[in-house]
Amino acid sequence: TTGDTLLYSFTAGDDFLLYGEVDQVSVDVVVSLLNADGQQLGQWDGPARGAEAFSSTLRESGEYTLRVAPFEDEEGNFEIRILQLEAKAEDPEELADQLMLPYGRPDGPGGAVRVWRAGETIFSRTYGLADLTHGIEFEADTPTNIGSTSKQFTAFAVLLEQERGNLSLDDHIRTYFPDFPPFTETVTIRHLLTHTSGLREFLNLYALSGADTRALDRDDVLRAVERQPGLQNEPGAEFNYNNTAFSLAAQIVEQTSGQDFDDYMREHVFGPLGMEDSYVRMTPAIIIPGRSEGYTPGGGGWTTPGDLGGAVGAGGIYASVADLERWGRNLLSPRVGTQEMVDAMMTEFMLTEGEGSGYGYGLFIDDQRGLERVHHGGADVSHRSMLVLYPGIDAGLTVQSNASTFNSGGTAFELGGAFFDDAMEPEEPAVAAAGEDGEFDADAYDLDQFERVAGSYSLDPQPRVVARFWREGDSLLTQLTGQQPVELRPTGPDRFEILVVDATIVFDDGDPSPGLTLFQSGQEIHATRVEGEEAEEEAWEPTMAELEGFTGRFYSDEIETFYTVTVEEPEEGSDEEPKLVMNQLRLGEFTLRPVSKDTFRSASGMTLEFERDRSGTVVALYADATRSRDVRFERVR
Repeated sequence: TTGDTLLYSFTAGDDFLLYGEVDQVSVDVVVSLLNADGQQLGQWDGPARGAEAFSSTLRESGEYTLRVAPFEDEEGNFEIRILQLEAKAEDPEELADQLMLPYGRPDGPGGAVRVWRAGETIFSRTYGLADLTHGIEFEADTPTNIGSTSKQFTAFAVLLEQERGNLSLDDHIRTYFPDFPPFTETVTIRHLLTHTSGLREFLNLYALSGADTRALDRDDVLRAVERQPGLQNEPGAEFNYNNTAFSLAAQIVEQTSGQDFDDYMREHVFGPLGMEDSYVRMTPAIIIPGRSEGYTPGGGGWTTPGDLGGAVGAGGIYASVADLERWGRNLLSPRVGTQEMVDAMMTEFMLTEGEGSGYGYGLFIDDQRGLERVHHGGADVSHRSMLVLYPGIDAGLTVQSNASTFNSGGTAFELGGAFFDDAMEPEEPAVAAAGEDGEFDADAYDLDQFERVAGSYSLDPQPRVVARFWREGDSLLTQLTGQQPVELRPTGPDRFEILVVDATIVFDDGDPSPGLTLFQSGQEIHATRVEGEEAEEEAWEPTMAELEGFTGRFYSDEIETFYTVTVEEPEEGSDEEPKLVMNQLRLGEFTLRPVSKDTFRSASGMTLEFERDRSGTVVALYADATRSRDVRFERVR
């Protein structure tokens, strides 16, 4: 009933896998996972009806609780089931089955896993259904949308054209797109392939207007650049993941080769490698024989929302796991293309100031427990994919699914560590501290020590993304730009785990700490402490009069969109504070939360920074959607 909070407790051992579902029969619920100390380890609030899945890796043995509460003021019936609660398998093949359990259901979307080493397939297994309507099972030759995993194919095509003498990576992009603005800095093809161009990311940009990203086409990508008033950063100076850039790269290949991109890839890459179940889907209207349909939870079950529009080059490739093995083996030992091309793809691009970007041409570059690793994942509307290569041992793996709930990166890296454990360094041991048994005692952690690491840190690959750390009473908190605050738990003197996600923070030595490293989903991301104006300010609490100063109607000529900002006053007798509200025709209405002086953020992560004239009057706002930022909206009334 309204106001209920129902608790279900269970006991787990060390390193247990948990998976379950809540069937929201007639009520929308929020599911939370708590440990024995009452700390929240995860929360799930997806579709309003049907299955609400929850999953977690439980690191420590003990009692856990699932908390189920109605969303807002609702009442109704639900059923809750734990479908998996078992120790993580040591055998890699058994682990694969465990991780793919949610996608092996007889009535749900599925997936596939493929692993190879030294030229031999060592594991291949498929799960669930590729098509729910017709009950067609997932197979190793099922073409599946691999999303941004496609970017490495686009980079490879560009390098093939360079090898043929048809272009140079140092070519100015205006050579191919003369209608683009004459930006003050030169943007080259190399900048496109390394996500350092400074161009707007078109999906984020059009999302600011409320456009349906599935309806976009390649001309919309061109229009986004043609209307961009200036670059977001100096080319080569900042890594900013960018689908616009790879769309342009594919169009450049078309210009230099005289072929449509799908024909080019079929003739020069797919055909020569025997990739018979791989296609470039030039538009979502194109039929791909035998493909998997993509599914997203919604309503009382699964929905089929379709594919992104305008994705060619940045995405748009359908490939089977068997074909992705053929592709991966070619990157490890080229038959198509040259070793020099592959080496260039797997060489980290260095930013202007000397920092490594963690990215080559269409591939992320890092290591896993001391073993070199190159990889790229993909996420279209519903499909998920990941390809991982370990060049040092001539090995790789790929995972994919036609369900939007699939964690492709976490699954792939977990399986990589299991299948290739013999080539990796041992798991990092726990940090010893004050406990009597030699293990760290979190309860004995001196909260005053947190002052050394408290503050704001800018992610090196994405400097505008800031992680802030602070203490409230006995709670240690962190917040990433555009996200909600989450709680930390100490696992060592300088080490903390984020409770709501499987992530670890390790702070550098120094007082105050000059930086930190984030370990999540097999990736290591360093961040550097920022001070003064660069650091995000403490939360700002504007008065009613100050909020009124932001109201008005704002227009962006760049994306031809209006935003209307108003103040919503609380009902009489309510304890709530007045709040700023923004409304847009397609986006609807949403609340803006103050984060610093003249800066607000929505629950979706959009940041709005208001501009004042010399008299202090608000005259404009700048919208920031992370990958597309500083989009100006001028106040028109």
